[in-house]
Amino acid sequence: MCFLFPVLLFSQDKINEDVLALFHEQDKVPCIISMTEQLDLLGTTDGLTKDEKASFVFNALKAHANATQEGIRSQLTSMGLSYKSYIIFNGLLANISLEQAQILASRPDVMSITLDESIMVSNHQTDLIAPRMEAEWGIQQIQADSVWSLGYEGAGVVVAGQDTGYDYLNPLILGKYRGYSEDTIIHDHNWHDAIFEINPLHGDSIPEESLNPCGFLSPEPCDDHRHGTHTMGTMVGRDSTNLIGVAPQAQWIGCRNMERGYGKPSTYTECYEWFLAPTDLNGENADPTKAPHVINNSWSCPEMEGCNPDNWHIMETAVNNLTAAGTVVVVSAGNSGSNGCGSISTPSSIFENAFTVGASDDEDLIAPFSSIGPVSVDSSGRMKPDVVAPGVRVRSITLNGFGTWNGTSMAGPHVAGAVALIISANPSLAGEADIIKDILRETAVPLVDSLVCDSLSSDVVPNFVYGHGRIDVLKAVERATALINTEEVDFQQNIVNVFPNPATDFIRFESKEGEQISSIELFDLSGRLIQRIEPKNNSYSLDVSQQATGMYIFKVYSQLGGETGLIQVLQ
Repeated sequence: MCFLFPVLLFSQDKINEDVLALFHEQDKVPCIISMTEQLDLLGTTDGLTKDEKASFVFNALKAHANATQEGIRSQLTSMGLSYKSYIIFNGLLANISLEQAQILASRPDVMSITLDESIMVSNHQTDLIAPRMEAEWGIQQIQADSVWSLGYEGAGVVVAGQDTGYDYLNPLILGKYRGYSEDTIIHDHNWHDAIFEINPLHGDSIPEESLNPCGFLSPEPCDDHRHGTHTMGTMVGRDSTNLIGVAPQAQWIGCRNMERGYGKPSTYTECYEWFLAPTDLNGENADPTKAPHVINNSWSCPEMEGCNPDNWHIMETAVNNLTAAGTVVVVSAGNSGSNGCGSISTPSSIFENAFTVGASDDEDLIAPFSSIGPVSVDSSGRMKPDVVAPGVRVRSITLNGFGTWNGTSMAGPHVAGAVALIISANPSLAGEADIIKDILRETAVPLVDSLVCDSLSSDVVPNFVYGHGRIDVLKAVERATALINTEEVDFQQNIVNVFPNPATDFIRFESKEGEQISSIELFDLSGRLIQRIEPKNNSYSLDVSQQATGMYIFKVYSQLGGETGLIQVLQ
């Protein structure tokens, strides 16, 4: 079901207080204008392939934005203003004056006007260490090296990162860049730079392009900080003596969303949108079939940079729509663990459909800096993180060799790499974002703590410290391969109608050709048979009211053969 959620506010309430305050200091302010009608396509693409999901979501969002933004685009043009339009969420970016903001806020199709500010990415760095000559400790702990021994190293999977950029010429990741071949390098559809200006928060005395080593809108991957390169190394990096990447045969694409470590809502959103349908370097020829399987997001958007309850919908809508498009969105939990309970408090880590990752050490203990749940900033009490992964003393590449860094920024790439290994082991899971996340949760090593937050205990699984536990990629891959159908039944598509899906009590199976359904089987994601019935007619309602919320596999057998697919139960 498509959800259009209009929000009606008085015009004076639509302009964020931070925007109004800044108008006292400057004539024009960079603002994000959110439209009243937001299109969230989560749950509308079940049963489609990954490419079909991506294409459907991209085309639907583009059509919706074109239809609903026509009036405001015309008004911005008549005001003599340039603007950037978004489709991943329905909105625009423009530098506007107070008078212009008041005029735009009076429009019924405008929901809010919020500030587009910046903050610097953080990381914890320790001394350089020598090569281990074996897989890094984190890779061994999550058993990624054992998955390699089974022959799965991420081949055929595309991982993506939006960060400070990437030193693509580093030999440990160059050959994995999707645009690379021995004869030529193609950056179209493989790289995007969302940085077009020096960030004033640096306090540079001369705001010239030369202050940034990558310049603006770089036509090739470049890292102006080191952070992004380090994360990509953990996802795919490898040479003969440095086994640093979880999925060393996966390909990667990238987007720069921070200027020397400073990002802002518009650059984060621009990268999210580009990953939905990567474009060429001119921003044209968007192709949703080139969307990645998984995106790593080792950054946060706190209130000091303009992200607040007034505009959280921007990134949440982006995460939901990317999920609907079949992409797993991995997000680091943040490094505010010293703040204690509820320190997972910023986009995109707080969102339901973001796969939020905390940091653990080599003894499976939570890192002191790792942010924890439950999510309280939106009063949801949402149980985050989803899982934890190695994030202490993680060795990877930087711009000048190698370095060991600490942070949930280092934990997230372990999970993104794990997604690549799962899909390489079972390619039919490509585009099945929810199933992949369920597999990672269900196969994680359960971990508990003694901390209590508002009478909520962390001595059960899942909990607000470790989530479902520390990821175990070997078990996840074993679970994924168990889903591969090996029976000799001629399984086809479109033999039966299955509805409703998702369901809360009954799911109906109905033969399209009127042929008799001989049996229906229901399995959990581990392959365990839960129910088997023999209806002996051409339709049947399956009772799922006693099943836990989650994804399940069905197999229907009829005179025409069989059909297998996925159903979702919501309780």
